[in-house]
Amino acid sequence: MKGTLIYIVFFFVPVIFIQALSPGQRFEKSVYYKVLENGNVDEVEIQLQLIESSLNINKEAYGGALLMKKAGLIKGASKKLNVFKEGNRKLEGAIKKDNENAEWYFLRLIIQEHAPKILKYHAEVKKDADIVHKAFKKFSPEVQAAIIQYRKNSDSLQAYNF
Repeated sequence: MKGTLIYIVFFFVPVIFIQALSPGQRFEKSVYYKVLENGNVDEVEIQLQLIESSLNINKEAYGGALLMKKAGLIKGASKKLNVFKEGNRKLEGAIKKDNENAEWYFLRLIIQEHAPKILKYHAEVKKDADIVHKAFKKFSPEVQAAIIQYRKNSDSLQAYNF
């Protein structure tokens, strides 16, 4: 009986959960970057849920950047600050754990360029833009497309040719 229960919990529950996600409800970088660039609160929440339920992605980096994006969309100064700090902790933690991953620097660059000055989260803009430029050819096609799209409105990436 106990073995059957364990089998059900570890086999059927994940299968049912995975089947409940339609193809449009899986984490896709192209969708993620569109939401990060100009998504609303509901779209950000959906992406956060997809990140949490996904396997084989860095939940800290992707989730952290989205939380900082979300902070700019919600109401209430203290709530905004708390959500931003939580996202900052996650994204910066991901960068410290994997400082060779240039995509995390791209995420941070996006957030830095849109963060209010009062947060003083702009110190690494030049460094991050340099890293993104140098690593551009190594990125996946989805990330390259996101960089090219983002560059159109980025002050720090305008100077670079991709």
